[in-house]
Amino acid sequence: MHFTKLQGLGNDFVLIDARSNEYSWKHLAKSMCLLHFGIGADGLLVLLQSDKADFRMRVFNADGTEAEACGNGLRCFARYLADNFEINKDLFHIETISGIRQAKLIKEYSRELIQVSMGQPAFEPKDIPVETSVTKGKMIDIMLGDWSLELQGLHLKLNFVSMGNPHAICFIDESPASFSLETVGPAITTHSIFPHGANFEIARVINRNKIEMRVWERGAGETLACGSGACATAVAAQLIGFCDEKVEIVLPGGSAYVQWHKGNEVLLTGPAETVFSGEWPE
Repeated sequence: MHFTKLQGLGNDFVLIDARSNEYSWKHLAKSMCLLHFGIGADGLLVLLQSDKADFRMRVFNADGTEAEACGNGLRCFARYLADNFEINKDLFHIETISGIRQAKLIKEYSRELIQVSMGQPAFEPKDIPVETSVTKGKMIDIMLGDWSLELQGLHLKLNFVSMGNPHAICFIDESPASFSLETVGPAITTHSIFPHGANFEIARVINRNKIEMRVWERGAGETLACGSGACATAVAAQLIGFCDEKVEIVLPGGSAYVQWHKGNEVLLTGPAETVFSGEWPE
């Protein structure tokens, strides 16, 4: 089985062209993504035929669970399409579980970035989903900064946003590098208020155009970057009043750029590169 490994800001994926094959993707993802016994990756991207777009993408986390959305995975998928298919080299339409997403190649000085549409954010509990006992007030206000959680001696104010997948964002004053994400992250992502789990972002606003962030991803653990998490964080920050419509999200793996005008889709821009290709024994 031929595979290609790609990475976007250190968020790495194994991609399989499965237009003529069918496998147990859950089990394959768990095997391939193992760091020491497999290829090593945060997730598996599966390329499939689509009757609605240029191609269809499925994303499986390292633990075998399927993800509804993945911004860095989408950009890596687009990088593979641009390198291997003669469609429209600058623009692709990709079918995902969360809908049709557009990917566009952008040349910036000496490098080529990929911008993807991530859909519109959602805030209703059923859309995230999150279970709360709140019965009054505007739901968007409740979802953004008005929900507190006591956990491991910490008082966390969470902001809930769906980017097609669930996110809980916590803004802090100190550097995210000093936050005990390795212990708090797993507790948040598996907390009982999230029936399907959640991704947890810890973020610090540097100024109105820059935010520093770390992430604990559902099904993958801490990753060097998370595209949907960067988008969710930018959306929450803008609605609270922390940042403008365009913001740089500084992640351990590098910077992603998020742009959102209320009522429109969120746009995510950043690099994506092929790392290597190889053969996996079937």
